[in-house]
Amino acid sequence: MQDTLRRASAIALTAAPVVLLGETGTGKEVLARALHQLSPRAERPFVPVNCGAIPGELLESELFGHVRGAFSGAVADKPGLFEAAAGGTLLLDEVADLPLGLQVKLLRVLQDGEVRRVGSNRSVALDVRVLAATHKDLGAQVELGLFRADLYYRIKVLSLRLPALRDRREDILALARHFLDLEGDRPRQLAPATEEILLTYRWPGNIRELSNAMRYASVLAEQPVIEPQHLPEEVLCRPTSAPPQGALRTLMEVEHEHVLAVLRACGGVQSDAARVLGIGRNTLWRMLRRLPRATVTPAEPAASRPAREGRPSLGGDAEARRVASRSG
Repeated sequence: MQDTLRRASAIALTAAPVVLLGETGTGKEVLARALHQLSPRAERPFVPVNCGAIPGELLESELFGHVRGAFSGAVADKPGLFEAAAGGTLLLDEVADLPLGLQVKLLRVLQDGEVRRVGSNRSVALDVRVLAATHKDLGAQVELGLFRADLYYRIKVLSLRLPALRDRREDILALARHFLDLEGDRPRQLAPATEEILLTYRWPGNIRELSNAMRYASVLAEQPVIEPQHLPEEVLCRPTSAPPQGALRTLMEVEHEHVLAVLRACGGVQSDAARVLGIGRNTLWRMLRRLPRATVTPAEPAASRPAREGRPSLGGDAEARRVASRSG
């Protein structure tokens, strides 16, 4: 996190667009405000807008403004948020939720540095720094055709990724104490048992959830010490981030184990096993070819050889070699 903050200090001094990446609740808007406050534009407006909270048909007017008579209900001229942020910073939060049609118009504004209100034929030159934030993978959105590639490369001149709270456990207690200090007029302390719970909980809601938990605890605790019973129920009951028992395995290892288990359950008949697995018999044979030789040694499939049902089951590697070498 310290590396992210150091980079942010340098990025704040530029006027280039920045994309802020991270899960919901990691503090993207807080970082955006910090970038604005550290920039030469600090005395000018900071205007945030949540692109996912406004319907697409209204968002264009919100961003670019409109003139009187532009549409039904437009009874007067209205400046948009770009104009409201003139000389300052505009944060496009949840930018991945922008409709494709509006992405084209945003791209033109970023390229030309001009805004045209809805219903107007006159453009207004503006100096606005644009920050964008999202919890989605914009690169993947581009691949899916949900986000324009040209806009992606226009706004992603610089980027900062905020780690999830579960990946920065060294900050949890400091943040918890900070939030407690904001909640009352008397000092608060965290009991050792409470600290342990805070450190092992996964915090799916990240910093926002931690802030809410400390607010909840400060209301319930009558004494200066925050005990475990003062924490929200979900923090006490949800699974923690303790590592799973046993060694973690690769997807290929799990796949191999499942394929062999199905083969054994089907008595070594590959055609039956393929049907259970929902794949073709040739696909199953190719999967068996990829198994380590210490596990199986499959032979070429012989489609003309009929399956022989009811053979006695073998155990261990002997059975694996048998089922892999039979054609089914």
